[in-house]
Amino acid sequence: MERDELECFLLLAEELHFGRTADKMRLSRARVSQLVQRLERRVGAPLFTRTSRRVALTSLGRQLRADLAPHLRAIEDALTRASAAARGIDTVLHVGFANPLTGEIVMKATEALRISHPGLAVEICEVPLTDPYGMLRKGDFDVQLQELPVREDDLGGGPALLVEERVLVIGSAHPLSARHSVSLEDLADVPLLTLAGELPDYWLEHHVPSCTPAGRPIARGPSVTNMQEALMLVTGGRGALLAPSHTATYYARPGVSYVPFTDAEPVSYGLVWRTGQGTGPIEAFARTARDVAREMAHGDLRSTALG
Repeated sequence: MERDELECFLLLAEELHFGRTADKMRLSRARVSQLVQRLERRVGAPLFTRTSRRVALTSLGRQLRADLAPHLRAIEDALTRASAAARGIDTVLHVGFANPLTGEIVMKATEALRISHPGLAVEICEVPLTDPYGMLRKGDFDVQLQELPVREDDLGGGPALLVEERVLVIGSAHPLSARHSVSLEDLADVPLLTLAGELPDYWLEHHVPSCTPAGRPIARGPSVTNMQEALMLVTGGRGALLAPSHTATYYARPGVSYVPFTDAEPVSYGLVWRTGQGTGPIEAFARTARDVAREMAHGDLRSTALG
């Protein structure tokens, strides 16, 4: 049995979407289908049910995922440890980042740690927008830098490292795009794109509020799974979204306007890890990330370092 078959199966079992699976594996959709079909032939029965609108695991697929996942993760961890040992590295820290700004902080902290802690290697990966805690809980990440608040009993972390203002991301053809600024009350005049996935209520309300401060309802637009998909819908006039101010820099594109809020609570970012797992390497990364955030905020009037 080939490893790429198993990796493809487990990723598709998590995503339940051939396109996203293909993107993450950097394969074509046809190749993903081939790998799944090859594994199903080996097993002798379907592992997924497929329609034009939905992909789901069969009962056999659910059983295989439960049996395979811990073993494949153990193999990957063993290979990572062996590779690190060969390079003279004592510890490998897996770090997640939630958006381009946090990714930049994580990258700069990683570079700094190569000098200050040569025995510590940092591997980084993006946190899925539609599953903000899943990879951390599964152990794929040791720590991740993301938007606060986090109100999960099994997760903890440090204080906010950085704050920045919020903007409304809206199609350039919408009347609100011509304003110098908007308020939260203006959200009653435009549907907000929502996020796909099973998200905690407080997390969804933080990103996609259901009503204005005065209690006026805010309409919900289509659901999205990533920022590029959201921007396509914004350009087409299907809705708007709330976003950190750095989005205007990292995602500038025709047909999209970024309008500052006058009254929205700023976005704050902090490190999060599993409760009781605050190890020495995580503490070293936290100190370095705090220094990096302070340096970055010093040159950017839109954001403020904390701590």
